Amino acid sequence: MSPYLLLGFLIAGVLHVFVPKKFYHKYLSQNNRMSVVYAALLGIPLPLCSCGVIPTAIGLKKEGASKGAVASFLIATPQTGIDSILATFSLMGLGFAIIRPVAALITGICGGLLVNRWVKNDEATAVVSDTCTIERGNPLWRVLKYAYFDMMQDIGLRLFIGLLLAALINVVVPDEFFLTFGHQPLLQMLVILIVAVPMYICSTGSIPIAAALMLKGLSPGAALVMLMAGPAVNIASILVVRKSLGRRFTWIYLLTIIGFSVFFGLLINALGISAFGMTENCGMHSACCHSEAASPSVFQIICSSLLLLFIIIALSMKFFSRFKKQQDIPEGTVVYTVEGMHCSHCKASVEQAVGSLEGVTSVEANPRTKTLAVAGTASVEEIRKAVESAGFVFKG
Repeated sequence: MSPYLLLGFLIAGVLHVFVPKKFYHKYLSQNNRMSVVYAALLGIPLPLCSCGVIPTAIGLKKEGASKGAVASFLIATPQTGIDSILATFSLMGLGFAIIRPVAALITGICGGLLVNRWVKNDEATAVVSDTCTIERGNPLWRVLKYAYFDMMQDIGLRLFIGLLLAALINVVVPDEFFLTFGHQPLLQMLVILIVAVPMYICSTGSIPIAAALMLKGLSPGAALVMLMAGPAVNIASILVVRKSLGRRFTWIYLLTIIGFSVFFGLLINALGISAFGMTENCGMHSACCHSEAASPSVFQIICSSLLLLFIIIALSMKFFSRFKKQQDIPEGTVVYTVEGMHCSHCKASVEQAVGSLEGVTSVEANPRTKTLAVAGTASVEEIRKAVESAGFVFKG
């Protein structure tokens, strides 16, 4: 899954550096139905998995998108993509190829509307996106730094823990576990949800598994549940979403995916398999796919090594940064307490707001210690207004 993760982080970096913030305010920042629809339509063709979509969605949130639009993007994007739609058609027929993007669109829109209804947007988010401008420097370097350092520091540890737990589940749960429930479609769906939701299954890689299980007796509806719920969420995404977007958001996100996957699964069973014909040769393709999965390619190994290296570097520097507070404060520098900073984006937003004040010669924010070191002639009141205009709490 490392290539998908690296792609997701890269897209987040590109969004941060190149996409004008007016785009998000115009299409995604309002708590209305169209912002949710736009987000789902934007996400469906993107080839991002449930982990690769996380940094992209968090990047959208930090750039001003509403929580409803973020939820719609998070739910719809990992369920399908251009590559998985074509692969679904080749292995499982036209019916499944049509129902997957349609189900992803409806599920994403409904989940986004529920979030807009029940989860309030953070007022600080909109303010930050207005006050924080793109930093100077080489655009490519800014993209790479934001993608593979800043965001790694923000969510790298949770992501790493989640991946370890997902790997444990993959090893402990036997493949034959799904086939022990005979011809009980609803029970099969529940079992698929219990096992597939926590662990990682990408939208394309889930296709041959679902096709092979259908040939062994799994109902089409249960297979669709795997195609929808498996790619849409896993333990890593749950942990990161909970940290970044809140408990209520996470519950709506999970229940929407689970509820609609079962609904569409029951619907496809009611319509009958003849409407969603699967090709007879999918078993052969499934065997080939499992062989590839057992032996990662050189490209996958390189991507995995890079991902691990980025996580180690970012988390190591974050760990050693705690010792900076023991250094002597330079003469002329005043340290203030600022609450509400949690990540590198918060740090950049505060530094941008205060650094733009006349008379400020240097500024450094530290989200971990909740401090802001400022050198220059700007008054305390000016610094207070700048910090509060960026959406954070100035404690003096």
